[in-house]
Amino acid sequence: MSRCLISKVEVQGFIERCMTGVGTKQHHARSLAEVLVEGDHRGHYSHGLNRMDMYVKDIQTGICAKDGEPEVEKESAATALVDGKNLLGPVVGNFCMNLAIKKAKEAGIGWVVAHGSNHYGIAGYYSMQALKENMIGMSFTNTSPLVVPTRGKDCTLGTNPISVAAPAKDGDSFVLDMATSAVALGKVELHERRGDTIPEGWGCDAQGKLTTDPKRVLSGGGLVPIGGSEATGGYKGYGLGMMVEVFCGILAGAQYSNHVRTWKVTDRVANLGQCFVAINPENFAPGFADRMSDLLSIQREMEPADPSCPVLAAGDPERMNMKKCEEMGGIPYHINVVNYMNECAKRVGVSPLLPCDNLISN
Repeated sequence: MSRCLISKVEVQGFIERCMTGVGTKQHHARSLAEVLVEGDHRGHYSHGLNRMDMYVKDIQTGICAKDGEPEVEKESAATALVDGKNLLGPVVGNFCMNLAIKKAKEAGIGWVVAHGSNHYGIAGYYSMQALKENMIGMSFTNTSPLVVPTRGKDCTLGTNPISVAAPAKDGDSFVLDMATSAVALGKVELHERRGDTIPEGWGCDAQGKLTTDPKRVLSGGGLVPIGGSEATGGYKGYGLGMMVEVFCGILAGAQYSNHVRTWKVTDRVANLGQCFVAINPENFAPGFADRMSDLLSIQREMEPADPSCPVLAAGDPERMNMKKCEEMGGIPYHINVVNYMNECAKRVGVSPLLPCDNLISN
């Protein structure tokens, strides 16, 4: 499998050029590029460069706004309701998370919800912003309906991710960042783009039957909640997806459930609901970071069932991926993804393109 090694700076610059090339404001383009590159750097290729064409199309068609800034509609010392003004998701996300952190510094907690938002990349990007202030961060978003609920046949919930980040000592942290579906749709899309089959239990076809063909999942089928079938606890994943919807679409007065537009059908604005929380541990029992480090150590230092597979904590696989990228001197991208995005850039008259000269076999 041919992969192409590209530096973070090159990818970020490329995404910014593509976005400004279709009329996005420079600082909005930078917000988006930073989130997408961070997704790839952390190993979440389904939410990085792979998604750029979608954002370009949203701006080109005018279905996503390129002018204006998010606005606070209502607030208290610890809460805020924000109108995202149909801007790029990362622009809304950064605005809301900064506001939540500011409120948590003053009130101990900040809980901010937004309507009128769009796809915002990896949820963990926002929860992790709280770590810089030694706070707990949480981030949630609803999405287009892609998940079939337990006992159902139709898609009525999004992949509705949950992210919780908690600081430990010496820069260590717990970073949970997960979809409430068995996998994110982007993972199915990547397999389809590469021509690979998917593992059983990721998704179902239009008849609600499990399938290993990504094309069937993407055309009329749907994703399955965490836990899979009812017998293996799928109703718990379904319940978590509903919980995210309560915090996002319902609390913010955005679209929700099957009222959210169909994935990649951009005939109307997305009006996604999103939720951002910051909690200052200083307002609670002293010694939070010490206990957090101990909690992580208990898991990581236990004897693993398989000596070649140590027990990890949430956020460890991403840290390992970032370390690998640092050692290699860039992010390894599948050549098909690079070629696809370069074609996208050519269509909007952007240059220079992503370099394809640093090939590595993987």
